[in-house]
Amino acid sequence: MTPKKIIIDTDPGIDDAMAIFLALRSPEVEVIGLTTIYGNVYTTLATMNALHLLEVAGRTDIPVAEGSHVTITKGTKLRIADFVHGSDGLGNQNFPPPSGKAIKQSAAEFLVEQASLHPGEVTVVALGPLTNLALVLSVLQAIELDPAFAKNVGQIVLLGGAFCVNGNVNPASEANVFGDPEAADIVFTSGADVVAVGINVTHQVVLTDADREKLANSNGKFAQYLCKIMGIYYSYHHDAYSTRGVYLHDPTTVLAAVNPSLMTYTEGVVRVQTVGITRGLTILYNKQKRFEEVTEWSDKPTVKVAVTVDAPAAVKLIMDRLMES
Repeated sequence: MTPKKIIIDTDPGIDDAMAIFLALRSPEVEVIGLTTIYGNVYTTLATMNALHLLEVAGRTDIPVAEGSHVTITKGTKLRIADFVHGSDGLGNQNFPPPSGKAIKQSAAEFLVEQASLHPGEVTVVALGPLTNLALVLSVLQAIELDPAFAKNVGQIVLLGGAFCVNGNVNPASEANVFGDPEAADIVFTSGADVVAVGINVTHQVVLTDADREKLANSNGKFAQYLCKIMGIYYSYHHDAYSTRGVYLHDPTTVLAAVNPSLMTYTEGVVRVQTVGITRGLTILYNKQKRFEEVTEWSDKPTVKVAVTVDAPAAVKLIMDRLMES
C-alpha cells in the first residue's frame, strides 16, 4: 500500500520526540512535514527542537513550518510544561542549536498548501494545542487562508481530551485542550474527519522502567537518544502518579494514524468548556437521546473518539521500531 502522507503538528517535548521517531520508522506513513506550536515549550523552542530531531534522524529533507505563538484568541499567557520535559523540552540536555531553519511559510499556510496539493490524502497528527488547525478551520479565519481546508484534509488525528476521566492539568482538563480550549472547540466542531485520542486511552499505554532498560541495552540509534533525554520524564511520572513508568501520549496518537485497528472508537459530538473552573473540559454527546431544545449541541458534526487500545501490542510496536532504528 502507498504510505499515508502525514504532517505532525508538534511541541517537542520528550514524548513528541518518541512520536516523531516512531513515525519516521513506520513504513505505513510518510512524514511530509512538521509544524510547530507552543505547549511543552514555547513555539520558537519547539521549532528548534523539531529541526534538531530531524537532524538526529538524518531527515533534514523534511520541512519544518513554525506555528502560532499565541492562542486563537490572541492570548499570550501560555502554559508551558517545562517541569515535565525540562527547560529545553528535551530532558535538560542542552543540545547545540540545529543548523537547519524553518521554511518561510507559517504552519497554517503549510497545512493549507499541502492539503490543497494532495486533497483527501494528508493526515494531520496534532500532538499539542490545536491553534494552528483552528486557524485554518475557523469560519472567520479560514476566509483568509482556505475555506475548503476541512474538506481537503484527509483526517486529523489529535491528542486531546480526557473523556470520562480526570485531566492531567487539573481534574477537568487535559493539557493540549487546556492550552487553547477555544481552538479545540473549533476543531471538534469543524466538520473535518477528526479522531481524538484522549488521556483515557494514552494512560493505558505505559513504558515501564523495565522497558526503558531494554531500550538502553539495544543498539537502536533512536532508542539510545531517547534514553538520554527521558530521565526527567520518568522522574515526573514517578512523583505525580506513583507509577514505575511513563505514559506514551504522543506515540500512541501516532499509532492511531499508523495502525488504527489497535484502538476501538465511539462517535459523537464533542464540545469544549471555555470558561470557569472546568475550562478545557471535553464532553462527548453520544446522540443516544434526542433532545427537544435547540442548544449549542444541535446539528454539530460528529467526531471519532478512541475508547480502548491494545496496550501490549502498542508498546511492543513502539519499542520494536525504536530498537531497530
